Amino acid sequence: MNGRAALIFLDTWSRFSVKKVDHATRFKWYHPNIFTRWLPATNQAVILAFDLDPPIKERFLKAVMKSDKSWLNDPFWVYPHLVEQVALIQEPAVWAIRDHVRSMETEGKPEGRPQPDYRRLHDIARHAIHVNETLDIAVQNIEHILEQHESYTKLKPDNNSPASEDIHLRLQSWQSFIANLRSRSISNEKRLQNEIQLAFNTVAQHDASVTLEIGRATQLDSATMKTIAFVTLTFLPPTFICAIFSTSFFDFGGDSGWSMSNKFWVYWVFAIPTTVFTTLVWTYWPNIRRIFFSTNE
Repeated sequence: MNGRAALIFLDTWSRFSVKKVDHATRFKWYHPNIFTRWLPATNQAVILAFDLDPPIKERFLKAVMKSDKSWLNDPFWVYPHLVEQVALIQEPAVWAIRDHVRSMETEGKPEGRPQPDYRRLHDIARHAIHVNETLDIAVQNIEHILEQHESYTKLKPDNNSPASEDIHLRLQSWQSFIANLRSRSISNEKRLQNEIQLAFNTVAQHDASVTLEIGRATQLDSATMKTIAFVTLTFLPPTFICAIFSTSFFDFGGDSGWSMSNKFWVYWVFAIPTTVFTTLVWTYWPNIRRIFFSTNE
């Protein structure tokens, strides 16, 4: 402005971000970056566009070149075209995440142990978070643009022309559109988190069922071992008695009838200490083993 408060030029600068993901979870970032300088004396606008990748570049230039001439009286006339292009690439970005989520939701239950692709699940979740972030940025940018445009229209009565009202309504319309995309994107992220949780729970459920089967098999083995132990305990005393009487300490074939050797005490001299020693070793073996390994370490 000059000393008489006449508007000489008005500068604006905005930057958006968009992330698109394909079916193979490859992604590409878009960063439309626009600087404008509006000259009210001649109704001319200088537009500097940075990082406009195809197809944004072609569509944006085509829209700007065919803009309504009455809009040129407003310094924000570029932004409905820019926001439209941002919305047009945000929409497939949101639906691409939805397609990935839907493909996971429709997958059949695998036979045997589930094998979820956790890396893919978390990659898609990361992309969904980024898409939400870019939509938040877009909504915030449009809110600021609308605030600045409203301030401009209230600066002078002449600034509030029908063209300016049309521009404001267009911006509000695209703001609502992107806000709706944001709601869809939030739903995608929640559905994706639900699928990730389901994958973890499915694996845990399968592992729990396997553990239950192992427990049942262990119970059967335990019952079998009890049966074997009972049979062993039943036949062990008679076997022990038979073993003693079958030794050379007893003689049943002589003319004098049944006789026992006067050296029978030798059997007990060796049997009793050996039994006591074996029992002590079995009782204290865990402690002996622990001491042995701690000494070696």
